[in-house]
Amino acid sequence: WPGNVRQLRNNVERVMILAGGEPEATITASMLPQDVGSMIPTMPTGNNGEHIMGLPLREAREVFERDYLIAQISRFSGNISRTAEFVGMERSALHRKLKVLGVDHDKSSENW
Repeated sequence: WPGNVRQLRNNVERVMILAGGEPEATITASMLPQDVGSMIPTMPTGNNGEHIMGLPLREAREVFERDYLIAQISRFSGNISRTAEFVGMERSALHRKLKVLGVDHDKSSENW
């Protein structure tokens, strides 16, 4: 947390008010102060999270890994070596993982 405990408490109270006080309410980054909300890493949005919740663990993990690795490869403009270093894998292990997940990681691909 970038501030002191009093600021944290004030912001938690603010978020609770914005969320409507419901225990099941969703808290979003937009409810946080801008300096804190900008620190939260962004994830692709859409119905994928809801879709994953209906899958067995193994399939959900594969969906997550595929989406995560595609996002990281895109982040590094298709550079597999830099992607592997960032995600903490050996380059050859990343190639194998991409093959298992059915991800075409050809640098000439328009996806990156």
